[in-house]
Amino acid sequence: MTGLRLGPLLRYVDWESGSAATVWVEVSRPCTVKVRCADGASGVSPTFAVGGHHYALVVVEGLTPGTTTAYEVLIGERRVWPSEGSRLPPSTISTPPVGAAAAEGHGVRVSFGSCRWAAAPGDGNDPVGPDALVTLAAHLAADPGAERPDVLLLLGDQVYADETSAATRRRLAMRRDLREPPGAEVADYEEYTCLYDESWRDPEVRWLLSTVPSCMIFDDHDVIDDWNTSAAWQEEIRATPWWHERIVSGLMSYWVYQHLGNLSPAELAADPVYAAVRACPDGTETLRRFAAETDTDPARTRWSYQRIFGRVQLLMVDTRAARVLDEGRRAMLDESEARWVRDRVLEDPSAYDHLLIGSSLPWLLPPLVHDVETWNAALSAGARGGRWARIGEKMRRAADLEHWAAFPESFGRFTELLRRVGSGPDAPATVCVLSGDVHHAYVAEPRWPADTPGGPPRAHVLQLTCSPVHNSVPRSIRLGFRFGWSGVGRRIGRMLTRHGRTEPSPVTWSKAGGPWFGNQLMTLTLRGRNSALTLVQAKSVDGNNQLVSVLERSLTEEP
Repeated sequence: MTGLRLGPLLRYVDWESGSAATVWVEVSRPCTVKVRCADGASGVSPTFAVGGHHYALVVVEGLTPGTTTAYEVLIGERRVWPSEGSRLPPSTISTPPVGAAAAEGHGVRVSFGSCRWAAAPGDGNDPVGPDALVTLAAHLAADPGAERPDVLLLLGDQVYADETSAATRRRLAMRRDLREPPGAEVADYEEYTCLYDESWRDPEVRWLLSTVPSCMIFDDHDVIDDWNTSAAWQEEIRATPWWHERIVSGLMSYWVYQHLGNLSPAELAADPVYAAVRACPDGTETLRRFAAETDTDPARTRWSYQRIFGRVQLLMVDTRAARVLDEGRRAMLDESEARWVRDRVLEDPSAYDHLLIGSSLPWLLPPLVHDVETWNAALSAGARGGRWARIGEKMRRAADLEHWAAFPESFGRFTELLRRVGSGPDAPATVCVLSGDVHHAYVAEPRWPADTPGGPPRAHVLQLTCSPVHNSVPRSIRLGFRFGWSGVGRRIGRMLTRHGRTEPSPVTWSKAGGPWFGNQLMTLTLRGRNSALTLVQAKSVDGNNQLVSVLERSLTEEP
């Protein structure tokens, strides 16, 4: 009997029409999947196959704008979701109001975070504390009146291909000898499916993802730690016998489990890879060719995407696969990707009250860390000769020096882009870069000199960093991040940049909040031109896991 293996995940909800959504599922056999809503809306789709697994992305149409409706998933005429006897509330699809109702001030709540290590059952006590996503799900399920996010942004490291749990290692050991490379890391597509199964099967998380729309983007651990750090790193890893299968499988699984759900129904209908995979009885080889070609020529595929929530524009930007690594022309984004981001940002700033840019890697780091990365980039490029270049490359890999600051020209261009979009008479009220990766949270506020060509931005520009959802950071690294904001740290940073003969940053910035350490989620509440920020942490209080408020702050106070 065909069953529901994973999901459903509510992915895309159309904020323009308020009448369409997409629901992703994995099932055990080929079949036709139907999503049926209580208000009469529905959608149906046959499955497609990849690597012996069967999936469907169902487009649900006919939803009523401005409502919340329960839905169920059927295979044939048999209901497979909600599960029989489930203690959790029904899964629902909420749609925004449109037209006059939307103009009356319907806002959007955007929750975000990154770096979620899934502790498998049987691993014993959780060594890193309560999972923020599980705790959020339990809170929402227990309180029907609680405010839910309109969208959940997962900003990278949804799975850890290079840091597997004990349960996953046992599964891998049943397939192959873990004494052979890549050891206890995942090796192929089948093993990637184990990671997603482990991460998304938790009952609370499964329910949360079935009822709160989600947007996702990868970071390094979705493939491997420090993915695409440098040309030398790439050359070394491509020489290993196991890497080709790993990167092809990583991109294949990302396309199936994360990327497809990021797309609108119109984008899905126009996607040639999606059409080709669905047209085959088994799309494995079609998708393998696509992934291999993408790895060889990243510019042929765009993983970045745009989402519109009323008068809020979100750009989720690929800061991993789109890199240019040749030392003489290093860039965080290749030319095509950078042009796409620039065009989306500058197309019509007056159309949006808020611009959100999802970058898994922070744009603004603690100043000392930023200066170390800029200095290291200069050394690695040969600013101090060959010996220092070799030292710089070793340091870059050892200390994970590969954020925006490690691509100085890209940092400068991105900074100028944010200034431009925030400077016009019709600029958004806020321009926020949303990031994760660094296993702590903070708010950074940049300042442009008064004599900056074109003038400082009118918009409130911020770096909002929130990580991890469920992970940890060593005490020594915590101390380092704190020191990075200090006056002494800033002075050391300036000394290093002078040694590296680097250009000064076009902006300075200060810490407006944090750093906070723990398993956490940030939420932006955007209504009209007003914006408010909250940060909650998952903590165990009297033996019960709870969300504890750490920060509540207004970012704008316009009428």
